[in-house]
Amino acid sequence: MSVKDEVFVVGDVHGEITLLKKLLEKWDREKQQLIFIGDLGDRGENSKACFLLAKELVEKHGAIYLKGNHEAILLNFIANPEEFAGNYFLNGGLGSLESFLHEHINEEYSPTEIALMMKHYYKDLLAFLAELPLYYEWDQYVFVHAGVDLGKKDWHDSTEEDFLWIREPFHKKKNRTGKTIVFGHTPTFYLHGDNDRSDLWISDDKIGIDGGAVYGGSLHGVVFDKNGLKEDHIIQK
Repeated sequence: MSVKDEVFVVGDVHGEITLLKKLLEKWDREKQQLIFIGDLGDRGENSKACFLLAKELVEKHGAIYLKGNHEAILLNFIANPEEFAGNYFLNGGLGSLESFLHEHINEEYSPTEIALMMKHYYKDLLAFLAELPLYYEWDQYVFVHAGVDLGKKDWHDSTEEDFLWIREPFHKKKNRTGKTIVFGHTPTFYLHGDNDRSDLWISDDKIGIDGGAVYGGSLHGVVFDKNGLKEDHIIQK
């Protein structure tokens, strides 16, 4: 349980460092617990800067950084580069690796060599990412990257894959947990069903906060207190 009166929850960043820095200007570090919903890297302008800033905020200011599926696919690539390179590169990972190392790196080095360089230069960051929590509970809220298995008697028994990857079964199944579940992973324009609106998706005590910033949507910084949703800071390109 956080000792702070409010939480400030950041939606999926996906490398958008300029948007993230603007959003964090809205965060009151004295009274708001900062929470990252996961997916700090891949696809956007500078993944390395986003990962390192989030790590610094955890270590210096007690931020909570939840593991997302994109943190997981980076770690999968590092562990088994030849097996996972195709999947990781297809999902924006190549841009992340270029931000860490240099452009056109895959033209010069094999996946195994790239992974070895990452382990050499970014050992501390990779160890940090490997230990990220899968969810965070605060008062009546559960914060999680993708969602939980609402078919389980106890949502805590969800698999790691569910916490990181689940979509429709969580979105559509009745929430009987007694908790408000705040999640990212699925851009809200999909949840709204119109491929247009990037505002929060709120339904059945579930709140989707991934505004699809990297796709031209918006980056959300959502403030909750014990009484409910208090404020939504929105940063757009």
